[in-house]
Amino acid sequence: MDAKVIYVVSDSTGETAERVTRATLLQFPDEKVRLKIERRVRDRRALTTVLQQAAAAQALVVFTLVRPELREHFSLEAARLDVAYVDVIGSLLVQIGQHLEAVPVNIPSAELPLSAEYFRRVESIEFAVKSDDGKEPRNLGKADLVLCGVSRTSKTPLATYLAGRGLKVANVPLVLGVEPPRELLELPGYRVIGLTIDVDQLLGIRKHRLQQLGMPPDANYGLREHVKAELEYAHTIFRDHPEWMVVDVTNCAIEETATIILEALKDIDELKALTNPPLKGR
Repeated sequence: MDAKVIYVVSDSTGETAERVTRATLLQFPDEKVRLKIERRVRDRRALTTVLQQAAAAQALVVFTLVRPELREHFSLEAARLDVAYVDVIGSLLVQIGQHLEAVPVNIPSAELPLSAEYFRRVESIEFAVKSDDGKEPRNLGKADLVLCGVSRTSKTPLATYLAGRGLKVANVPLVLGVEPPRELLELPGYRVIGLTIDVDQLLGIRKHRLQQLGMPPDANYGLREHVKAELEYAHTIFRDHPEWMVVDVTNCAIEETATIILEALKDIDELKALTNPPLKGR
């Protein structure tokens, strides 16, 4: 069966519509779908061309168009070409505008002035790259969070994802028989996140990695007993530091793990606020 086509169309980066679409497609794991991403579609002619292509492919179109004139043109052309579509942001703009009793600026996010938050995220991503896989141990003291775990427990992608949320995140590998860096052990416990995973899932991930690298499958890296010993060593370190939060990433997507961590951090901040109320008169 040929893959069905879904167009994602945006007058900006298309990140919002693409994420929503991909998240929704996870609910249809057995279906073949081909995504075509059309970014920065900012005039009527370009929009008509995309819709004609979508019509020819009998595709569904998921779109985020901020400018009212483009949304209106889209609706007219989609009706003329008999294209099915989903407006991800239009109805939300209307509802939020009504709730706030305000009018949106209707400017694509890519054209909005760069904010301090934007530059903070860029700085956090640069920090994650410089502090990846145990590089620059002196950076650990500057990190908002430090992830630690054995190889292939999603430390790097998780650090990068959290950096995109504005957090400075470093990650440290836990290697069998090697003492973790002193800088890690000296951190306040709430800043360290231990990552663990089911031994069989980790084994499968590592065997796949060995295959990608063209290495023999019987290397220690992919042997069950060695993998199990590595995880047991990591858990010994976690037990020695009960103040560290430990997250099991088995069958968890990066976004799901990040949500668990961010929710835990929120709870910690709320607890701190309760136990350390501001002094009156200050």
